[in-house]
Amino acid sequence: MVTAASIGSSRVESLASSGISKIPKEYVRPKEELINIGDIFEDEKSTEGPQVPTIDLKEIDSEDIKVREKCREELKKAAVDWGVMHLVNHGISDELMDRIRKAGQAFFDLPIEQKEKYANDQASGKIQGYGSKLANNASGQLEWEDYFFHCVYPEDKRDLSIWPQTPTDYIVATSEYAKELRGLATKIMTILSLGLGLEEGRLEKEVGGLEELLLQMKINYYPKCPQPELALGVEAHTDVSALTFILHNMVPGLQLFYEGKWVTAKCVPNSIVMHIGDTLEILSNGKYKSILHRGLVNKEKVRISWAVFCEPPKEKIILKPLPETVSEEEPAIFPPRTFSEHIQHKLFRKSQEDLLSTKEAALKSTEEAALKSTEEAALISTDEAALISTNGADLINGAV
Repeated sequence: MVTAASIGSSRVESLASSGISKIPKEYVRPKEELINIGDIFEDEKSTEGPQVPTIDLKEIDSEDIKVREKCREELKKAAVDWGVMHLVNHGISDELMDRIRKAGQAFFDLPIEQKEKYANDQASGKIQGYGSKLANNASGQLEWEDYFFHCVYPEDKRDLSIWPQTPTDYIVATSEYAKELRGLATKIMTILSLGLGLEEGRLEKEVGGLEELLLQMKINYYPKCPQPELALGVEAHTDVSALTFILHNMVPGLQLFYEGKWVTAKCVPNSIVMHIGDTLEILSNGKYKSILHRGLVNKEKVRISWAVFCEPPKEKIILKPLPETVSEEEPAIFPPRTFSEHIQHKLFRKSQEDLLSTKEAALKSTEEAALKSTEEAALISTDEAALISTNGADLINGAV
């Protein structure tokens, strides 16, 4: 019989394919973190309760002012109420998205020995490449995922030597996709700037502009899990980015903590999931929400997601609420810090209490106790913060 102890590889894929019926204790999460975890496929089909909004961008630049403003107002409302949304008619072709999916799938279909040629070395600060998450806390708990992480834009910041050479379309497709997302990010930030009463280019300028905003892609690979009710693909967290764009293979797994409950996101065809990150929440003084979210796994299907994080420069810009978002009635709720400091010191504590207090809500449900008991919930994980603070390495985010 195959046991966890007999498995030599550190990759979750290797563990999942070994024939185990029980997951190693390192992957078993505390029961407080497992609230509301059920059958993800049944949850995804449910039409009860709140649903992640879907925003149709088709008329975002319409010449008809009323049509255009209606579309933009819907996006703003989703950013205020949820901080996450499905984007459809976003301007990125189905053909290009299919190429991205096929290229990522083909890479992870390679034998592990071939993927190891692209392995990163987190201990030395080289976090770009193929890897698995280090333990996120003192108890040594692990997440049920492998990943491939790399900078994809601007072009002069990329290191193509660590990009997969197989499949042959990987570099071309990923480069095209990154350019398209960069344009979409500009469009979104323009609308969000106007939503705050700012000049249309203001938010983009505040996060680095055309020259400095960094796009980093993390392909998350979640193998089938024999005990999905005990594990997490990604623990509860908020993204530190300005924006995060997520493509996936139509297997459910993303959950959002909304109004005191975990809500399972639908799989919307041809959509891109977009998260508002901590950076824009800070700049907007909490008007736009960076929502707590996590990733679930299942025993039936492999889930793959392509998360692209739009991040400001680590040291050049001070992140703080913009003056236009602050008043005597609404004082600044975030201290000024660089992006690096925001990560290093884990001062953006999105515990459940913190999350809801900014919306003047007090939660007294069982979920409150659950997230409070998880010290690292909604924080940048210990290994990520340590790598950045000691080595100045690029960030591995945990979006799902």
